[in-house]
Amino acid sequence: MKYVAILGLACCTLVPVVSFAQAERVLKPEEINERALVDLLSPEATVAPAARKTRSISVTRDESSLPAAKPAAASLLIIFETNSASLTPKGKQSLDVVGRALNSEKLTAYKFAIEGHSDPRGGEDYNLRLSQARAESVVGYLEQSHQIEPARLKPVGKGPTQLLNPARPEAPENRRVTIKRLDN
Repeated sequence: MKYVAILGLACCTLVPVVSFAQAERVLKPEEINERALVDLLSPEATVAPAARKTRSISVTRDESSLPAAKPAAASLLIIFETNSASLTPKGKQSLDVVGRALNSEKLTAYKFAIEGHSDPRGGEDYNLRLSQARAESVVGYLEQSHQIEPARLKPVGKGPTQLLNPARPEAPENRRVTIKRLDN
């Protein structure tokens, strides 16, 4: 019985870790598709479970006790030339999917932050400039190739400040582009 209790406690402790890891997943180029992006970035992506309509009985809680909803976001592995903001053909191919998603009927009314992230190699100032240049490169490509209005996209360089894999600073998931829906 003691082992069952320990196993139960271990499972309860690990479930949130697994959920967090899945929420912070970075889509690789072959995983980026229009439908998934629309689903991740649409308003329905941030509806609290208590607010969704179901056919079951639900318990109502004081909304002030609920954690704030995270903004709708998608993290993508967009390929750039090494130490450059120049997009590779594979990076452009991924952004073509992003452009179609942002031009979809569900997303045309929204603005988005395009965040560039980097790993810490090369120094913080260098990486902050590089991540800003990469975010601007993505915005420029989407504006030119997919006619997305400049007012809908805001480039933001994050540098190495938000590593997804701090245990491996050089990991590819630390060098990513995150698209966040801006609701204000």
